[in-house]
Amino acid sequence: MDFSVYFFSANDRNDFGARYRFILDVARFIDRHGFTAIWTPERHFQEFGGSFPSPAVLSAALAVATENLQLRAGSVVLPHHHPVRMVEEWSLVDQLSRGRVGVCLATGWHRGDFVFYPGHYEQRRQYTLDNVETVAALWRGETRTFPGPDGQDLDVRTYPRPCRPELPMWLVHTSNPRTWVDAAERGLNVLTLLTSWEKLEEDVGRYRAARERAGHDPAAGTVTVGMHTYIGDDEQRVRELVREPVKRYLASFMTQKRNDDKVSGHSRGTDAAEQDRLATLMADDYYDRRSLLGTEDKCAATVERLRAVGVDEVACLVDFGLPFDTVTRALPALDALRRRCAAPRPNPAPAPAPAPASTPAGAEPMSWYYTT
Repeated sequence: MDFSVYFFSANDRNDFGARYRFILDVARFIDRHGFTAIWTPERHFQEFGGSFPSPAVLSAALAVATENLQLRAGSVVLPHHHPVRMVEEWSLVDQLSRGRVGVCLATGWHRGDFVFYPGHYEQRRQYTLDNVETVAALWRGETRTFPGPDGQDLDVRTYPRPCRPELPMWLVHTSNPRTWVDAAERGLNVLTLLTSWEKLEEDVGRYRAARERAGHDPAAGTVTVGMHTYIGDDEQRVRELVREPVKRYLASFMTQKRNDDKVSGHSRGTDAAEQDRLATLMADDYYDRRSLLGTEDKCAATVERLRAVGVDEVACLVDFGLPFDTVTRALPALDALRRRCAAPRPNPAPAPAPAPASTPAGAEPMSWYYTT
């Protein structure tokens, strides 16, 4: 199991400069300790994740602060970008990092973000899928033709040329099962959240089968699952420490979703008290069933179960509202979990399964914001 670290925070009470210094500190630690990658998102015009308007800019800083980590966009919302501009920016980061770039592509869903290209909103999913090969071809150094001024087409080959010959790409999944097939058919990896163990196992199986049908190695695609993460040595103390930050984190997301529903005319009228109740139920559900929150033993069992259903990488979401120094002090414990799960295990015993539970009524699983 590969371990990476994912940033996707609300702004909470920290200033932006402090957050960026915190990200660099975490990056330097995980770079020295054998983690696979660091993921930074693209978010716009919202408190939830508002520290991250440009993963390419942040990854350029990470490129010169690290030596080994893969630097991944999680995600690039492709309908906000011309594919030429996206390839230019990430090729520059690839040069700065000497070939350590990867990107996850997303379609976006927040209407307010589409101030960039309003015309892309209705067809945002198709625009993303249609441009996968365009991005890959430009990265390889091929020339592509695009509309120019006065109705004339322009041939474009991008510069600088990147270091790595092929760009590793993921497609983000939230709720549409077709996303797994779309990714498989295009030879893409998948980034997702854990909403249901049974559903995850079905989706991974569907993905491997679709890769094989499309002529790709079914075992080669990477399935990455993002999980809230904090490792401590006492179960009750960890639960008490993370409960309110996770609850606030989920409430912040739901507030954004509710505001977007109002703009689109689909508001369901959830009031503040109902939202607080849902956030509380979801926080408990995350802790018990869908996170790396708790002791090393509890979290190691979860990692083993992820491995058993076909997951290749866990992306540890560490910035969900805990104080920065609390997170950095816990990084050695996370590294201990990583090393434990990387150790050879002949004839491992099956990991215990969490007790079955359903998502609380009215509480849709939190999406990565990006895809419908």
